[in-house]
Amino acid sequence: MRTQVCIIGAGPAGLLLSRLLGRNSIDCVVLERRSPEYILARIRAGVLERITVEMLHRAGCAERLDREGLVHDGFEIAHDGRRLRIDLKELSGRDVTIYGQTELTRDLMDAQAADGARIIYEAQDVNLHDFDGAAPRVQYSTDGVGHEIACDYIVGCDGAHGVSRASVPAAAIKTYERIYPFGWMGVLTDTPPVAPEIVYANHARGFALCSMRSQSRSRYYVQCALSDTVDDWPEARFWDELRRRLPPELAESLVIGPPLEKSIAALRSFVAEPMRFGSLFLAGDAAHIVPPTGAKGLNLAASDIHYLSNALIARYRDDDRRPLETYSATALVRVWKAVRFSWWLTNILHRLDDEGFTAKVQQAELDYLAQSRPAQAALAENYVGLPVA
Repeated sequence: MRTQVCIIGAGPAGLLLSRLLGRNSIDCVVLERRSPEYILARIRAGVLERITVEMLHRAGCAERLDREGLVHDGFEIAHDGRRLRIDLKELSGRDVTIYGQTELTRDLMDAQAADGARIIYEAQDVNLHDFDGAAPRVQYSTDGVGHEIACDYIVGCDGAHGVSRASVPAAAIKTYERIYPFGWMGVLTDTPPVAPEIVYANHARGFALCSMRSQSRSRYYVQCALSDTVDDWPEARFWDELRRRLPPELAESLVIGPPLEKSIAALRSFVAEPMRFGSLFLAGDAAHIVPPTGAKGLNLAASDIHYLSNALIARYRDDDRRPLETYSATALVRVWKAVRFSWWLTNILHRLDDEGFTAKVQQAELDYLAQSRPAQAALAENYVGLPVA
């Protein structure tokens, strides 16, 4: 098989890139080792920056998002008996949209299927070859039969444990990582949200988050030990702990229900540099991971695709290779700013091991945030998403 761009991974990043390239008459093939059903069963983020929403409009996949997405002008931070509302619209002039990543992925899948896009699911034994030369190719198998794709470029959108980054020689890549000493125990339930906007809570017993996917589906998290398992958190314990960490008026109005999904997520910050190796480009979780506190993971993947899709369009439409050559440097500027923000917000909202100096600094940080409009504006500016070049 011959194509111009071979995309590894059919998550939101890979599907969005293939959609944008296809609408600009650039031929591409997507390889995905999982089934569509497996991908749609993964529960992920749901806070979209304006850039992500705009890209879905560019991709012609925003009709349901416009109809069902919840536009939020702000969110709350609960701490020490106070509820501080960060007015995103007033402070930054922008807002965010609540729309589940699963639904976004479904919209992209449906649009690509309707257009007859080439997406090969359950592709096994994927191997990348010669991306440091002039004739890159990708080998894979389906049903025990081997195949090969010759292409101009390979884009790795296959996540932290995918084959793309693993194919890069160790000497050519540098990684940076911070592991946080706690996790998030999460529950998804078909119950109305406890508040009209997202609520982050810093409590002596640990962090809590009240989020939503719709007006009738809620997503709740509590900070837990890294050693905990889902079995350590029966429903009664989870709901009791969540109530304890919320302001009393929210705890009293909390509607509980049977969980649709329960999971524990470890938190870490990770960046791989560079994001380009000859004809191989990394995007999304294949290149970077942030803790979910700042709602940046999916949005960073979307900004990567913004830069990369524009670069590939310039390459094939205008024979301009410069945006591809600068993709890594351009994308990493925004990546590191999002990594910094997610690290900062994680550190001020979670109960950390050090209850001495660190706790006092955290208290001072939250007090300053409550009293300083410029500090709130900086938080809002980062939360809604920094500009893209």
